[in-house]
Amino acid sequence: MTEKKPLRLPSAKLVAIAAVAGIVCGAGVMVFRHIGSEGQVQGAAVVDAGLCEGAAKRITAIEPLLKGHIAAMSASDRPRVIPLSFKGPEDAAMTQADLKGKTVLLNLWATWCVPCREEMPALNALEKDNGGDDFEVVTINIDTGGDEKPKSFMSEYGIDSLKLYRDSSMGVFNVLKKEGLAFGLPATLLIDDNGCLLASMNGPAAWDSEDAKALVTAAKAK
Repeated sequence: MTEKKPLRLPSAKLVAIAAVAGIVCGAGVMVFRHIGSEGQVQGAAVVDAGLCEGAAKRITAIEPLLKGHIAAMSASDRPRVIPLSFKGPEDAAMTQADLKGKTVLLNLWATWCVPCREEMPALNALEKDNGGDDFEVVTINIDTGGDEKPKSFMSEYGIDSLKLYRDSSMGVFNVLKKEGLAFGLPATLLIDDNGCLLASMNGPAAWDSEDAKALVTAAKAK
């Protein structure tokens, strides 16, 4: 059987598609209330000067690395913890606090989002090469309905290193939109081991590039 491969579109087209996807997605999302996958209201970001003191230092260290294939990523000017609720592997209820202790590249995606589909193999490769006790690529699928579509996509395209995280309520997207961090899909956050925001971007990127790997290495450094 011929192995399916994601579309390979020129970068300019990917950016344009991502922008359109953002408009479409943004138009269909209500942000007046933010409900997590288990029905709980998701709270506003928490600024903790003590908790995120180290984040400010890391942001200074990673800023020079936001270039090349990840030049669209912007360093956070306000490191903070953003409470998020979603479902993890085996349909387990989770919050961002469950990821504390490891640096996280958190990515929101959907099966209907073309640039999301395009970058998934690169995210998979980044997790395969760099994932471990101190770092994880957490890709949260926000398709409505059941798990069949994202599971089928991951199987068909050989996404074998990423776990299936889900939020069919789109509550995570709503929270990030209110925070000014998600205008469409894909949307990606770099979060330190205390759960503090280091950087963010909208649109796809070559996450398997040397630029991305250098960023992850610097973000993990103590």
